[in-house]
Amino acid sequence: MAKTALLVGATGLVGGFVLEQLLQDAYYDKVIVLSRKSLNKQHPKLKELLVNFEQLENYAADIKADTVFCCLGTTIKAAGSQEAFKKVDYEYPLRVAEIARQNGASTYLLITALGASKTSMIFYNRVKGEVEEAIGKLNFDAFHILQPSLIIGERKENRAGEGIAQKLSPVYDALMFGPLAKYKSIKAEQIAKAMLHYSKTDATGILRHESDALQKI
Repeated sequence: MAKTALLVGATGLVGGFVLEQLLQDAYYDKVIVLSRKSLNKQHPKLKELLVNFEQLENYAADIKADTVFCCLGTTIKAAGSQEAFKKVDYEYPLRVAEIARQNGASTYLLITALGASKTSMIFYNRVKGEVEEAIGKLNFDAFHILQPSLIIGERKENRAGEGIAQKLSPVYDALMFGPLAKYKSIKAEQIAKAMLHYSKTDATGILRHESDALQKI
């Protein structure tokens, strides 16, 4: 049976890999990309939906898919404030989820972070935990939460802290074994691969996948 995928965050590091894999995978015959700006990409399966994320209700009729892949994410530094960060990492993913669910979507996949928790003392992790909980209440047939550790790859935007961490990751990763294995860095392409894999399983409910599990796909 033909399936439609909706991808949010296709211009990001992981989202770019998810898009390429979705376009190559015969399981999905249509891929809708929700974006602020055009990807300038042509493909028979691809449909771009250019939106203002502050007014998603205006595009609700077109936010229809079987499966939603949410790769939205920023940093407080890049966003400029905690409030702006929360819009990108909480409000937008949740609003997309609400509209897609109302339109019949059965599966939602969300990338958050290792350590995400609504009770975290760290603002970043707390927001990630809060959006997990909020989307979990929408009762998707399957809600997959991917919690990666440090993501390795070349970003279009400059994240100085991550750049330093990536350079140190080979040394850091060598120390991460046994119970600490989940803290090893992970390639963006591997997260995308895991995301696509989970989207095609028959598992139901709220399913959390920590970084070490993502590495094994």
